[in-house]
Amino acid sequence: MEENEQNNERSGHNGRILLCYFIVVLMLCGVAGGILFCAFKTAFIERDKWLEVAEDQQRPNHLILPGRGNIYSADGKLMATSVPRYYLYMDFKADCFVNPGPKWNSLDTFLNSKSPNSVDSLAAYLSRKLKDRTPAGYKAYLKRGLKKKSRQYPIYPGKVSYSDLKEIQKFPFLRFGRYKAGFYTKEMVQRQKPFGSLASRTIGDIYGEIEENGMTKGKNGLELQYDSLLRGEAGLSSVRRVGGGWTNVVEIEPEDGCDIRTTIDIHIQDITEKSLVDKLREIDAESGTAVVMEVQTGEIKAITNMARIREGVYAETKNHAVADETEPGSTFKVASIMVALDDGVCLPSDTVDVGNGVFMYKGARMTDHNLNRGGYGRISVEQAVWYSSNIGVAKTILKGYEKNPKKFVEGLYRIGMNADLKLEIPGSGKSKIRMPGDTLNYWSKTTLPWMSFGYETQIPPIYTLAFYNAIANGGTMMRPMFTKEILKDGETIHRFSPEVVKESICSDTTLAYIQDMLLGVVEKGTGKAVHSDIIRIAGKTGTAQIASGGVYRTSGHQVAFCGYFPADEPKYSCIVVIRRPRIGYPSGGTMSGGVVKAIAEKIYASYMLYDVNEMERDSTAVPFPQVKGGDRESVEDALDELMIPIDTDSLDTPWTIARLSADSTKIQLVDLKIQEGLVPRVIGLGAKDAVYLMEKAGLQVSLSGIGRVVTQSVSPGRKIHKGQKVLLTLR
Repeated sequence: MEENEQNNERSGHNGRILLCYFIVVLMLCGVAGGILFCAFKTAFIERDKWLEVAEDQQRPNHLILPGRGNIYSADGKLMATSVPRYYLYMDFKADCFVNPGPKWNSLDTFLNSKSPNSVDSLAAYLSRKLKDRTPAGYKAYLKRGLKKKSRQYPIYPGKVSYSDLKEIQKFPFLRFGRYKAGFYTKEMVQRQKPFGSLASRTIGDIYGEIEENGMTKGKNGLELQYDSLLRGEAGLSSVRRVGGGWTNVVEIEPEDGCDIRTTIDIHIQDITEKSLVDKLREIDAESGTAVVMEVQTGEIKAITNMARIREGVYAETKNHAVADETEPGSTFKVASIMVALDDGVCLPSDTVDVGNGVFMYKGARMTDHNLNRGGYGRISVEQAVWYSSNIGVAKTILKGYEKNPKKFVEGLYRIGMNADLKLEIPGSGKSKIRMPGDTLNYWSKTTLPWMSFGYETQIPPIYTLAFYNAIANGGTMMRPMFTKEILKDGETIHRFSPEVVKESICSDTTLAYIQDMLLGVVEKGTGKAVHSDIIRIAGKTGTAQIASGGVYRTSGHQVAFCGYFPADEPKYSCIVVIRRPRIGYPSGGTMSGGVVKAIAEKIYASYMLYDVNEMERDSTAVPFPQVKGGDRESVEDALDELMIPIDTDSLDTPWTIARLSADSTKIQLVDLKIQEGLVPRVIGLGAKDAVYLMEKAGLQVSLSGIGRVVTQSVSPGRKIHKGQKVLLTLR
């Protein structure tokens, strides 16, 4: 019985628990149902309402501009970097001018001369900062914009820096911003070149406007060639309302562009540009080009293209070195003779009769530059190159190829004169050497001889340089390189290697003949002005008339010199082309060759390395520096740091005098004894220690000179009179 009662009681308790669980489940189901109902209502019934609320809590997305990559020189010096610049505008048709509110009237404030934020105050601040107009001029200018109701009225025609903008934003009236003053800016990106004009056209430029995708765009040069790498990727940010305030949220991080390290050597570039500009000013030339290439690698160490922008002032305007397709003139003669030597048409010692400097061929008149002196008569082939004889080279080529000119042109192709160098500079030109029978290019009866000395062909200067560089490089033609590597966040992601265009442009025998001829040009021929007592230079002069509308006589001259140095172990090749000199007789040797000589000597002087151990000892040299005496520990520490041997065996006092030992093998330190009440001896000490000892003894000190003490006006060992003045002379 008692057991049944316990069972019933337990059953009733379990029932109450189940009831509680049931009630809780019902409540949770109700909550879940409510959540589902609310979710359904929000997603479908009130969808438009909540989308509108969401839009109110988020402002439109904004692009985050990436940093455009930098361009560096070969040794890591910054050559191009991006800086923001700003145009300043006023919107005189903004609501603040057209529909001013009752509490704020921009128009009244702007025109009220007594207001500290009026046009009068603004004009004074702008005039003082920008300095392009007087205060009255600015006032009248701004009021004209107001009268025109212009929406994009430029406050200043130029661009201002970010720091200047921050200052201008605090000016009277403008401080109220766009909505109360109609003041706004347009951001641009300007490429800044810390080294100014150095290799400016090769480095290139960018368009200042920022594109809709937030990118900058390369305009020319390496900036255009590697634009996709330099520009980076724009990021994305939005402004959202969070906790009652607006905050900027970055959705996509911007990715800065890669950096480019070029082959340009700033020091060589500076030497090259200065040497060229000095000559251009001296001869008042229209323009000039100079390029320096490293022989073994093809790396362009310097490239400059200077043109006269006004009398006596030159600047980079066009990349003539890579873009100009002009007749090369006499520098081409070396290619012609190389083909003839390689084909066995001639030997350097073969002779040719150039007569009195005039040669008629197929009704056309050919002349040598010395025809007024009676010509060269009979000369050898190598002399024809030395003296740059048009007739000598033309007759040699006619001898071998008059009946088969195609073979001559094929020979020019064989030695790489028309090779595609695949230059990294957009818009670069290419060699144009016509072929007989080509329907696109007219081949006349006189084309072959005139082509042989550099006319009727078009070759950019850098192609001529690549050919001469191959002569210096043992016959191997290298592709001119402008870029060494591409970097991302300081790490190299791609490194460019030297690239061979042609393994061999000619036979070893022919190459040796040509190298001797180029030395002969400088030492015996038209390039004598290029001869240097400092460094041996080899190369070829070139002078050509510039054609204009098919006429040569009135269009001026182009003079050139192309060669390499040091001639015995070539390190650099160089070409200099100068157009239309107005002072002096046009000469490739004295004008362009003079620039090459200056470049070669300055580079050689800058990079000379001496073995000190092999140098003859200077009779005035001393084995040890002059050591000042003073505090013993300080002197010993300094000598130990410099690893100078010292003798300190006899030191008993904290002060010492330093002198050279008797055998001149070490510095000997001897005691400097200080006796109380007597004037100390400070000769041989430095100024600091000497003054300390004198003033400690109660003397007033004045100094004359620099160095160490050589005399003291009060003799050492005399009795001290407190306050007595003493003059220390240092030398």
